[in-house]
Amino acid sequence: MEDLVYYSNLFDYYGSLLTKTQQDYFKAYYFDNLSLSEIADNFMVSRNAISKTLKEIKDKLDYYEKHLNLYRNKT
Repeated sequence: MEDLVYYSNLFDYYGSLLTKTQQDYFKAYYFDNLSLSEIADNFMVSRNAISKTLKEIKDKLDYYEKHLNLYRNKT
């Protein structure tokens, strides 16, 4: 649950720095609570592609926070 809240907050700060596809996958997984398989079916890609992209998104959000500290400075 903490992971969900943390990355949702980071997405609020840095989401616009992600591609449209990354934003769509993130929203589907974290906000719409869809499974990897459901997202894969909706976007007509493999489940593995969704999983890999979500990992990349988390890595990017962590990278942005590490360097910009917008979320940490707010709390």
